[in-house]
Amino acid sequence: MQTVADQFEAILAAVGVKRVYGIVGDSLNGLTDAIRGRQRIEWVHVRHEEVAAFAAGADAHVTGELAVCAGSCGPGNLHLINGLFDCHRSRVPVLAIAAQIPSAEMGSGYFQETHPQELFRECSHYCELIGSAEQMQRTVEIAIREAVAKRGVSVVVLPGDVALQPAPDLPLPAAGTLALPAPAVVPSRGSLLQLSGLLNDAERVTVLCGSGCAGAREALLALGARLLSPMVHALRGKEHVEPENAFDVGMTGLLGFSSGYYAMRDCDALLMLGTDFPYRQFYPDGSKTKIAQVDIRAENIGRRAHVDVGVIGDVSATLEALLPLLDAKVDERHLVKARTHYANARASLDALAKPSTRGIVHPQQVASAIDDLAGDDAIFTCDVGLPTLWAARYVRMKERRRLIGSFWHGSMANAMAQAIGAQKAKPGREVIALCGDGGFAMLMGDLLTLRQLDLPVKVIVFDNSALGFIELEQKSSGFLNIGTELQNPDFAAMAEACGVRGLRVEDPELVHGTLRAALEHPGPVVVDAVVNRSELAMPPSITAQMARGFSLYMLKAILGGRGDEVVDLAQTNLWR
Repeated sequence: MQTVADQFEAILAAVGVKRVYGIVGDSLNGLTDAIRGRQRIEWVHVRHEEVAAFAAGADAHVTGELAVCAGSCGPGNLHLINGLFDCHRSRVPVLAIAAQIPSAEMGSGYFQETHPQELFRECSHYCELIGSAEQMQRTVEIAIREAVAKRGVSVVVLPGDVALQPAPDLPLPAAGTLALPAPAVVPSRGSLLQLSGLLNDAERVTVLCGSGCAGAREALLALGARLLSPMVHALRGKEHVEPENAFDVGMTGLLGFSSGYYAMRDCDALLMLGTDFPYRQFYPDGSKTKIAQVDIRAENIGRRAHVDVGVIGDVSATLEALLPLLDAKVDERHLVKARTHYANARASLDALAKPSTRGIVHPQQVASAIDDLAGDDAIFTCDVGLPTLWAARYVRMKERRRLIGSFWHGSMANAMAQAIGAQKAKPGREVIALCGDGGFAMLMGDLLTLRQLDLPVKVIVFDNSALGFIELEQKSSGFLNIGTELQNPDFAAMAEACGVRGLRVEDPELVHGTLRAALEHPGPVVVDAVVNRSELAMPPSITAQMARGFSLYMLKAILGGRGDEVVDLAQTNLWR
């Protein structure tokens, strides 16, 4: 007899699912037993369901295919929700299976009862309860199509007793009808003429690129050559725009380069391509600069800045249709100025990554060294806060390198969790997790997953004994720090106790060698990089409010008897 769980497993196998990330539980027994019996799909056992969701998201990110995570009833599947929010906002195709209490008990306040079909609705395109054997197949098919076609999360809620019911005799869906290829959306002729007219009339065009530029590399380079336009990227556009691009002038935003900021301010036309970059203070003045936006999602058009021309379409298909309508520009001064500014900004940042002569390890040195040592096809994950800053500024994207983070949802503790999914999906690739000490500690239990699954992930912990980015935010707003100090163990010794290779580095002269040893080790490694706490990570533009806030912090620190903090900041950031 084929059960509903058997049929569910068969649908997942038919669509090409290779792994399910999760933690087993009694309400999942039917499904996990079907996976065990058929041995076509691997059950990836993690230590926390939040990790399962993050791992599935990273799997989907690097493969472009549907990934699956699962949680048992009540608290089990509730733990998925933070990772699923990240997957959904990052627009990666993930199917989440939320097991449910026995169907006869629903609505009675039963042990572990929750209502996942309501709780997960905000972080999914599709979220439905399977109430009968006859309903299951169609519900799962719809969920898969929605996740793949809309690039986001679908959730199916499956009571444990329904999973064990006899399944109706139905033909399996063809894989090609589930994982449907995305269409190439080309704008109307009128929209293209309007867009080309704006760009042809402008003297200085800057292009802002986001994650929607994936797969559009050749078209982007052709656009840059035609318009002689500097290209600025948002953080999620970095891996698609930065590699070997003669028009790239760096990133904008709080984590970006001054060159990216000024290239956007110093233009008379800004072309936004596949980006929903949210920080409005970094956009140029709309009264002086014309702005055009191209995006596949209509809801993004004009959401962050006033636009003069909005075009709905895929970036690659739109640029291919647009290029023949563009006049070739001959004045290179705008591009040369932006590229010169970028070279100077890059040189200034690289100078900060040189080994300290004062015996302290600068985090920039660690990030720069790991960039130098990592392979050309390495996959990097980074925690939010300062590790994202160091990745954005010091990890150079190459054609096959990938960069994954919680760049929209902004969750702590994502890096090691995402590294698990990336390594399972790409076992032959180098996977490096750039972790903050706070983020690493938050989901530290899944270090045991690295050991148990023998995943050769390299975990680099930026150990500054603080929630560093929050500390900087407090200082820039004029607040004395509270709640940011961390009393950390020796993470390397802790890793060794867990059966994982642990290395600790506190000497700037040993950074390069320690990281090389970590990358050469065949199994998982934790590098406890004890870095300077008082590092100032300056944004590309300083507002008067930020300057006032930082001055107020220093005054409060001195009056409050914490002048040593001010001295340490000065010694670190002025007297290198």
